[in-house]
Amino acid sequence: MKIGSIQLDNPTVFAPLAGITNLPLRLMAKEAGCGLVCSEMVSAHGLVYGSLKTAQLMDSAPREKPLSVQLFGSDAAIVADAARMAAAAGADIVDINFGCSVRKILKSGSGSALMRDHRKAEDLLKAVRGAIHVPLTIKIRSGWDASGDQAMTLCHIAEACGVDAVAVHPRTARQGFGGCADWSLIRKIKNDITIPVIGNGDILTAQDALEMISQTGCDAVMVGRSAIGNPMIFTQISDLLQARPIRDITHQDRIDMMIRYLKASVLYLGEKKACYVLRSRLGWFVKGLPRAGSFRNAIRHLASEAQARELIDAFAKEIAPG
Repeated sequence: MKIGSIQLDNPTVFAPLAGITNLPLRLMAKEAGCGLVCSEMVSAHGLVYGSLKTAQLMDSAPREKPLSVQLFGSDAAIVADAARMAAAAGADIVDINFGCSVRKILKSGSGSALMRDHRKAEDLLKAVRGAIHVPLTIKIRSGWDASGDQAMTLCHIAEACGVDAVAVHPRTARQGFGGCADWSLIRKIKNDITIPVIGNGDILTAQDALEMISQTGCDAVMVGRSAIGNPMIFTQISDLLQARPIRDITHQDRIDMMIRYLKASVLYLGEKKACYVLRSRLGWFVKGLPRAGSFRNAIRHLASEAQARELIDAFAKEIAPG
């Protein structure tokens, strides 16, 4: 699959997830075979006005290339300036968020709020397209009702403005992550525009990814929550896409992923900050495993890398077969 001038190794994308898809997790997804990784959601306003914390969200490494940086904002000039900065900082693709329905984002006129104002959305996309030479994509929802009409209209606007691909999460802004994603909307959009369409929503297993491609004809699949504690889902999807026997993900695989994420997080964030955030994040990797609740309780007061390793090793012994 190609997005503009960018050739992907395979049609899988790790969704941008605020507060989650930082560099260590993106690298794990890439190493597991993900075709394209995306940054956390980056504030265009914060980037343009010099926020160091915002700029750090774009930290990257050659091993994760290509990288898509997702921006949010509502002022066309500011988002265009931010897109220019992101491209200069090494973004291979710039993505604009039209899907976030968190109240704080909506109040700023960004995210899903733009799906209600097609004129404003068009002005923003024209400004960004004129500011950068790297591929431009957008991520959208169905809109504010289940009809999908707002999504269809926005996709036509995006295509006319020179957007290179669109990711469609077919839930309404009001749904959040509740209910079911309406994959039929992905199919309708795919049949109605000529640029690549990336399907997103309710991909819980590798088999779901293939089923989405089969049902909708989408050009690629975007996986979000299911990859958070299990980046190896991208290995499994690649296996199915290439008609190979699908690899089982063992308990030991989960342990190994936790250890790698621990080491990478400490290296990237520093031990103190890493341990603070890992109090919740290490729990991602044990979902569905025996004694997962006990492990999550044990890491609630994590204070050092050594302590984390001790708890992981103890957990591994507890769940080892035999």
